[in-house]
Amino acid sequence: MTVDHDVLPDNDRARQQEVSTAAMVGYAAAATGIFGWFLFGLLVQRQGFVDSVGESAGAAFGLLLAVSVIGTLRRNGD
Repeated sequence: MTVDHDVLPDNDRARQQEVSTAAMVGYAAAATGIFGWFLFGLLVQRQGFVDSVGESAGAAFGLLLAVSVIGTLRRNGD
């Protein structure tokens, strides 16, 4: 099944907000920190590849959860 017209008119579409420079710097710092945590576990602690991936993935998911909760509180906290 194909749709040959727009589902929503242009005036009903939500405007997307641009991501600020500070947010992009924060994302880059978080990604660098997670990768650094992976390398620290792999090379310094010598805990193995799978354990290092698991530990850094757990830290990344925890960080994503914190960002999600903070974003929700900021949006709904009027």
